[in-house]
Order: sequence, then structure tokens, then C-alpha cells
Amino acid sequence: MELFPEFEIKAPLAPLADRLRPESWKGFAGQEHLVGEGLPLRDLIESGSRLSFILWGPPGAGKTTLARIAARLTESEFCEISAVNAGVADIRKVIEVARQAWKSNNKGTVLFIDEIHRFNKAQQDAVLPHIENGTIRLIGSTTENPSFEVIPALRSRCQTFRLESLERAQIRDILDRALIDSEKGLGKSSLQLSGEAMGLIVSHANGDARRALNVLEAAHDVVSSREDKHVNLTIIEGIIQKAATLYDKKGTEHYDHASAFQKSLRGSDADAAIYWLAKMISGGEDPRFIVRRLLVTAAEDVGNADPNAFILVQAVANAVEKLGFPEARIPLAQAVIYVAQAPKENSAIVAIDQALNDIQKKGLSYPVPDHLKDTHYKDAKSKYGFGVDYKYPHDEDSEEQEYLPNQLKGRRYVPPFGKK
Repeated sequence: MELFPEFEIKAPLAPLADRLRPESWKGFAGQEHLVGEGLPLRDLIESGSRLSFILWGPPGAGKTTLARIAARLTESEFCEISAVNAGVADIRKVIEVARQAWKSNNKGTVLFIDEIHRFNKAQQDAVLPHIENGTIRLIGSTTENPSFEVIPALRSRCQTFRLESLERAQIRDILDRALIDSEKGLGKSSLQLSGEAMGLIVSHANGDARRALNVLEAAHDVVSSREDKHVNLTIIEGIIQKAATLYDKKGTEHYDHASAFQKSLRGSDADAAIYWLAKMISGGEDPRFIVRRLLVTAAEDVGNADPNAFILVQAVANAVEKLGFPEARIPLAQAVIYVAQAPKENSAIVAIDQALNDIQKKGLSYPVPDHLKDTHYKDAKSKYGFGVDYKYPHDEDSEEQEYLPNQLKGRRYVPPFGKK
């Protein structure tokens, strides 16, 4: 484990993305909402604050770089561990290093835990007392929502800052700097990138600077032994093979995409619903999960405005089980378009939730009125009087009767047919 990586000296064979990592605000791309002049994270770092924080954002957005800049600007030792392969023993080693650093030169220590969401509860608990007593300042990075993946005790001791994916223009700027930087980049290589090749790298990156630089470095390696250092679209296509899909079917992305998918269906935007369907399919989502979202929407948002929607989705669910991908994409798309374009009404969910709220929250739980009770046993009518006053609706002389408990007489959960 490398506890004190050098900022100034880069190994000759270090990846391009690592060599070009900014060491100060100059050259740092994106996250203006956090590190712009006078904004919260920048002020927190520049003030020398010892407050711990968690950086939550997608890969390649600058989380590690921000942690290193924070350590540098606060003149702290920087200890980096990865939650993928580190444990409590590694934390103890860092704590000992931090104590020695403070004892010898009054220097604070930043403990940077990459992918902190991968630490279990016991491992996260092990950090707490050392944050409390000031031995370390914790900076954690995660691609997952800390509200789900980081224990409450640790979250309460850290400020959470959310990073966004880099914009395409920012990715392009990073690539341009890599091409002209003669000291750490590819400036001495005479590499020339066609506009189409640049565009494909930017598109493929999906806001991830590391991914973009890795592709650029691979392109450099491909043409390095050639006289012609021109990188065209064909070379980049050969390196990339397949466009990257920003989707984690086991993490936050899974739920965010499901939410966007279902809201697009509810909002009758068939184009958006098809797009989110394609994202989920490309990301390897379980088709049964997609079908469940469709079933819920067909019942919740289409409902009795078009009962055929639910029937169709059920048929599609059966087809998906039999077909599998890639063919299953076709009936899924058929169902998505139908549900999105179907008329909408939500009386079912509104009615049942109101009734559940009355019973479970308001305590309006009453016994069945005597005239509605079961009479299919001996003594029900003769001895207890159950069902005696029940009016059979199919009788010609049937009178109007109340089916709700007397205490809820007149209570309405469902609007009249045809009305919302």
C-alpha cells in the first residue's frame, strides 16, 4: 500500500491519466458548482478546515484529484487506500503513520478511502474514533449513494459533496491539453487526431476523463511505431469496439434508470421511455425487472383507462421468459410504446392508498356490519342475527344498502366511473 504517493514526481510508465492529474485548481476540469471561486468545497479546502467529507460521483469526475488537492493545500500527509482490497489492519497502519506525522512535525493526515462504499460496517466503524479525536481527516470517494452505502454514524461526521459527470466540452479540453503537453502528455509525439476520432473518444467517454485519456493513450501506442502519427476514426473504432454504457445494474444507476423509465411511461413520452429501455438493456439489466416496472405502470398509471395495457404486459412477460435477449427487446419495446401512449388514470393506487391510510395511520379500523357477515354456517342467522338485514342486489325489490362500516358512511375512495 502506497501511503505517501509523490505529487511532483511521476513514474515514466505511469498511465497518461495519472501523469496529467492536476495538482492544483489550475487545470482542474468541471465541478464548478463546488470548486468555483467562493463556493463551498473550494472554501472548505482553502480555509484549512479539518472537516471530513465524502465525494459522491461517477467515475472519472475528479474525486481522487480533489482529495489530493485538498491534502496539498492543507499541507497534510496523504494516505490513500482502496476499500476493494484494504481492511481494518490497513486503517491501523495509517493511524500509526498519522500519529507519527503529528508527533514529529505537527502535520495533519488525510486518509483517502477510494470506493468507501465497499467497506462493510465493521470497517467503516473502525475509522470513526480517529475522525472524532482528530488523528485523521477522512475523505471518502464513492460512485454509490452514501445514504444507502455509508453507515449513518460516518455520514454524520462527514459533509457529502456530489460531483457531476464532465461535459463533452470539458472532456475535449482535457484531450487537447494531453496532446500539447510536452512534459507529462503527448506533446512530443506529434500525434494528430482527426475531428471524427476526437468526437468518438469524447462520446465514448460518457463524461469520464480517465476513460477518454486511456483511449487516447491506446491510440498513441497503436501509431507510435509508424511514420504517420495521424489517428483516424477507424483506429478509435478498433480500440473502443463497443460504446460504453453508463449503467450499474447493482447500484444507484439501477434505481435512477428505473425511475426515469417509469416516469417517462407515466408522462406518456414514448421516445424517452424507449431510450431508457435501451439504456437498461445495454447495461445488462434483468429483463424481468424491466417487465415488473411495466406491470406496475400499467396498473398504477394506465389502470382502468385501458385495462388491455396490463394484459399486454403480462403477455410480454411470458414472451420475454421464452425468448430471452436479443429477441426479447422487440416485445419489450412493443409494450413500452403501448403503455406510454395509453390513456392514463390512477384511481387504483389513489383508492387503495387512501383506504390503507385510513386503516393504518388514522386508526379507522372497524368490524364488519352484521348484515354483511358470513351466513354459511349453523346459527349465523338464527342465533346471532348475522345477514338478516342483507338486501340481495339481484332481487327486484332490493333496496339501497350501506356496505361500509357505519362510522365511514359516505366515505368515497373511488371517483364515479368515467371521472377522475
